[in-house]
Amino acid sequence: MLIKIEEIKVKNRVRKDLGDIESLKESLRRYGLLNPITVNAKYELIAGERRLEAAKALGWERINANVLDSSVTKVKQLEMELEENNQRKEFTDEELLSGYHRLEKLLHPNIFVKIFEAIVNFFKMLFRAIKNLFIKK
Repeated sequence: MLIKIEEIKVKNRVRKDLGDIESLKESLRRYGLLNPITVNAKYELIAGERRLEAAKALGWERINANVLDSSVTKVKQLEMELEENNQRKEFTDEELLSGYHRLEKLLHPNIFVKIFEAIVNFFKMLFRAIKNLFIKK
């Protein structure tokens, strides 16, 4: 659900140090918000303070949020805040290297891939042109 950022209340949070949010701002600028923040029924922040602060810094007026229903207790809300920050797992060095290697291949394919893609695109264009000839009045 999209909610107004100005309506979100940031109360007593466990995390005190938000760290550098510049790379997160850049990520939001490039890809948008990949994971919504979480607020309770009173729009008090439960999870996603770094995302919220990055969105504010970018001048966003609204942000996508999961809104908990009013039956979720304060205990459960605190457990959720702790869980959200505690259960993340960073990529291993091997996973990160593999991911960037795959990205590099997609960004800079070898000559055979480029030739194959050009042939496929040529035939797609050719078939579209033929189809348009027969579909026209």
